[in-house]
Amino acid sequence: MALIVNISEAKANLSQLLARVIAGEQVIIGKAGRPIARLVAYRQDEEPRVLGGSWEGAVTMAADFDALSSEILDAFEGGTDEPAP
Repeated sequence: MALIVNISEAKANLSQLLARVIAGEQVIIGKAGRPIARLVAYRQDEEPRVLGGSWEGAVTMAADFDALSSEILDAFEGGTDEPAP
């Protein structure tokens, strides 16, 4: 069963509450008798993420993706064939 504390009690005893959470206990923080938050131990995922999903295999990158034409480079660098107004 979870320990239920009010906000002021949680503020005053945070270190002790976190020690209880580390030990496996749940702590519920309430306000005016209503639960508003739950403290639980953080668990790091041990398995690496698997990328995929509905788009897997549906998107490809063009072979010349990284190629940049001199026209586009000039446009980014401000070079144009037209005189400035």
